[in-house]
Amino acid sequence: MITLGIDIGAKNIKIVILKDNKIIAKTNVAAGFEVTKSAREALNKVMKEAGISKNDIDKTIATGAGDKLAPFYDDTKSIVGCDSLGAVFLHPATRTVIDVGAEEGRGMRCDETGKILDFEVNEKCAAGAGAFTEAMSRALEVSLEEFGPLSLKATEEIPMNAQCTVFAESEVVTMVHNNISKANMAKAVHDAMSSRISSMVRKIGFNKDVTLVGGVAKNVGFVDSLNRDLELEVFVPKDPEYVGALGAALAAAGWKGGT
Repeated sequence: MITLGIDIGAKNIKIVILKDNKIIAKTNVAAGFEVTKSAREALNKVMKEAGISKNDIDKTIATGAGDKLAPFYDDTKSIVGCDSLGAVFLHPATRTVIDVGAEEGRGMRCDETGKILDFEVNEKCAAGAGAFTEAMSRALEVSLEEFGPLSLKATEEIPMNAQCTVFAESEVVTMVHNNISKANMAKAVHDAMSSRISSMVRKIGFNKDVTLVGGVAKNVGFVDSLNRDLELEVFVPKDPEYVGALGAALAAAGWKGGT
């Protein structure tokens, strides 16, 4: 059985193709201004990579903020449901999932099948999303790739109170004037972001087996801050940005956790 999951997020489009629940192709492209066009081009590319055509796909499920913009799909499924399903597939012990993407953060509690028991969304606070680290890295004139590792070199904790990107940038200017090192400022940014996400997760309660997904899971500085806030070590899959699309493809295949 061949299934396809497409996760159309605020910034990127992720696609996973499964054959008998094994990944045979995947891609991640920028959504751009013409989301459907970008998605169609990405679909054509990934199907060619898999050596299949649209007619070979048994079922397609779309998810994400722009799920209805997918060029074709048989059904849609919430991103929280897809995240949980994908996380449990990759790490069966998972009972709590945290997804931090470009525009929002989500926390979910699930059972052994990936079924959602409770969830919370942090959609109104810039400090709880990837766009925050992008803005702060630009303010510090550090590349996004260097920003995470830089925070691990911090020598002290500097509080950052702003929850809005504009006010946070103002705080960064003040820190610069106070001769705070870039490493300490980078850590302050990640700590502020982690504080928002961990507070969100505590609202729903969490178990020790926490899986972190989404593009921000690749940021080692944020992961370090989150581990300290939650007092545990979160599990980060190899390709955390694909977990939602993977979950959609698994849902299309009718996969149930543990089977």
